[in-house]
Amino acid sequence: NVELTANSDEKTYDGTRKSVSGFTGAPEGSDFSNITVGASGTNAGTYHANFPTGTKGTVDATGKYIVTKAINGSLTINKREVTLTSGSGEKVYDGNALTNGEVTVSGDGFVKGEGATYEVTGTQTNVGKSKNTFSYKLKDNTKAENYTITTSEGTLEVTAATDEVVVTIKENAGTAKYDGTEKTVTGYTVTNISNKLYAEKDFTFNGTAEVKGTDAGTYDMALKPEDFTNTNANFAKVTFKIEDGQLVIEKRKVTLTSGSGEKVYDGNALTNGTVTVGGADGFADGEGAAYDVTGSRTDVGESDNTFTYTLNKGTKADNYTIEKTEGKLKVTAATDEVVVTIKENAGTAK
Repeated sequence: NVELTANSDEKTYDGTRKSVSGFTGAPEGSDFSNITVGASGTNAGTYHANFPTGTKGTVDATGKYIVTKAINGSLTINKREVTLTSGSGEKVYDGNALTNGEVTVSGDGFVKGEGATYEVTGTQTNVGKSKNTFSYKLKDNTKAENYTITTSEGTLEVTAATDEVVVTIKENAGTAKYDGTEKTVTGYTVTNISNKLYAEKDFTFNGTAEVKGTDAGTYDMALKPEDFTNTNANFAKVTFKIEDGQLVIEKRKVTLTSGSGEKVYDGNALTNGTVTVGGADGFADGEGAAYDVTGSRTDVGESDNTFTYTLNKGTKADNYTIEKTEGKLKVTAATDEVVVTIKENAGTAK
């Protein structure tokens, strides 16, 4: 009694045809050449090496042995283990997308002449990390069932730019003439950013961009660098430089002029109590001064019409540049003839 076992084998797919044949268990001196068993295949899978029907009970050519049991075998062609890995990359932020279109094949790899095409879609522009995503498509001559394919995505990392970015901010300015009302200047202007990749939208303002004033003088807006906050993580160092802007309220220019006068001498004093307010601006509405005109001329000649002034309540000297001009008082000689009759004294004596 003979028990035959068909041969088995295990291979890895390589694109070539594999086979297994024969059996074991035949005793020395036996002749089972009349039994053929085997299997062959190219693609990954299991191919059965089965004894022909009727093998059990077969007597060998010597007539001494009979098959009482026939155990089938197999040919196993294993799939190739392939790992596809997209490339990694790292760079400092520069406003351009970081990509890496490389895909590395490892493990058993593809059989020569077979393979895949790749579409790498991973991209990273701003600071941070992301997977370098990709997809693949097997070539027409490459069968998926011959491979166990694992994908691994690389990492794309962008780090913050460390070069200093200087943002120059100019406070808005304004000039007005004092008129007794409050004046206001608001806002600021970004005059320069040292890095073209940085923009006004990349920072916030948390202060008060306003300056107010009523009286003549210079008022600073006084913004501070700490009023501004960088919100763009792509830049590690952002410095805010403030250029002063001011509200300037100019003084009003006023000229006070006492009146002039002229007359022929009549023995009475010549005066003129008028004071005229002139100049480029004059007093603001509701403001002014009181005047004490002291100029006087009685005799023939000319003199200044002197005066003093006192600013009204609520009128501040600091809001004005006041120039005082005195008029002229002139008395001329009377031209009518004056006849003086002189009587000589007389006397009689005895």
